[in-house]
Amino acid sequence: MLFYGVYDEVGALVFDIGSYSVRAGYAGEDCPKADFPTVIGVTLDREDGSTPMETDGDKGKQSGTTYYIDTNQLRVPRENMEVMSPLKNGMIEDWDSFQAILDHTYKMHFKSEPSLHPVLMSEASWNTRAKREKLTELMFEHYNIPAFFLCKSAVLSAFANGRSTGLVLDSGATHTTAIPVHDGYVLQQGIVKSPLAGDFMSMQCRELFQELSVEIIPPYMIASKRDPQPAGRKKRNYLKSLCVIQDFQASVLQVSDSPYDEQVAAQMPTVHYELPNGYNCDFGAERLKIPEGLFDPSNAKGLSGNTMLGVGHVVTTSVGMCDIDIRPGLYGSVVVTGGNTLIQGFTDRLNRELSQKTPPYEAEADRQQHHSGASLQRLDRRFHPGFTRVRGGRKAVQLTVITIHLGLRNTSLLFCMIFFLTVHIPVWKSVALSVSRIIKTILITLGKNTTCET
Repeated sequence: MLFYGVYDEVGALVFDIGSYSVRAGYAGEDCPKADFPTVIGVTLDREDGSTPMETDGDKGKQSGTTYYIDTNQLRVPRENMEVMSPLKNGMIEDWDSFQAILDHTYKMHFKSEPSLHPVLMSEASWNTRAKREKLTELMFEHYNIPAFFLCKSAVLSAFANGRSTGLVLDSGATHTTAIPVHDGYVLQQGIVKSPLAGDFMSMQCRELFQELSVEIIPPYMIASKRDPQPAGRKKRNYLKSLCVIQDFQASVLQVSDSPYDEQVAAQMPTVHYELPNGYNCDFGAERLKIPEGLFDPSNAKGLSGNTMLGVGHVVTTSVGMCDIDIRPGLYGSVVVTGGNTLIQGFTDRLNRELSQKTPPYEAEADRQQHHSGASLQRLDRRFHPGFTRVRGGRKAVQLTVITIHLGLRNTSLLFCMIFFLTVHIPVWKSVALSVSRIIKTILITLGKNTTCET
């Protein structure tokens, strides 16, 4: 077993792999060392068996598969390249491409041997046990890391803001999720998700430009702003135009303080914006109507407002599914995180909506969105033990896959340590199992909220 303090001189690595971007860095630092898109390019062998002459790609496990990772490689036009994401619904779906992302991060950003660094990695709060065990096996068996800690992303966000109990509202690229956290534990029954998030906003902006008959062209594709020659076909590349749309969202869009009203929006000051191709316009009511769909789906184009929940309803529904005794603590400590929440006026609108339905409270924006995992490493190690490698090869992985939640009390820590004794001291196996059953019975009797899954 790895004792605490052995790898303090080296430093742990933190991986936060989301649906939109991959963030990785050293624990304790303020900013991640690597930040690149999660989507990757994939090319296969040609029919004649030859492969493209590329030197900057990474060969995959499957014969003839080449992965192109990071912004610079994705922007290069390649024949027969498909763009894909290894994640689906926040969980790992394609393990080969996920491993390619880890290989790229170690090789190009850390430039260090994986076996020298413990790893802390975030996971979706609804991640399954099977995927968690497979990820643990991959990190220990393939990368030979000395220690591994897998933590819920919502818990990391709460701890980064100095809270062990609260409601984490995470609005990222693919979904907006309300996750209740109590004493460092994620309450699974209270998780509520909505597909209205960053990708939805990008789709609404794209439809706006289509109505204005404006073609979105990235800056590097602008050869000249003079009248071009008639072209045979239009450029249609989602990734190339996405960067322009995201800049438009950050610069122009604003969430209204109150429910959207056409007359009030028409009186709001306009914002001037110029696209890379030279098209410029003053945007008024449009910049308020697009993000209004996050809070009131009935204002969104092409969506049925009766089947989707707005941001305010996601929060109230999540809290309503939790025990009535902890609801005041959840409403009194709301942490807003995710790139989509950085839209101007998002937090103010959420405060306004919830104040009309709940007791007075104030939502707190997560100001450490990029290094919540790094903040965890500053805590006392006794309260966040991780998975450690023990001798015994493949069997060791199965024995050490124990889900240890954050916010452990002394009793639960003792309960989990007994299972480690069964691995390292076979003589104590029967005694330890008997003691563990007794402790578990006592904890259940006392109503302690302690879990230790094996």
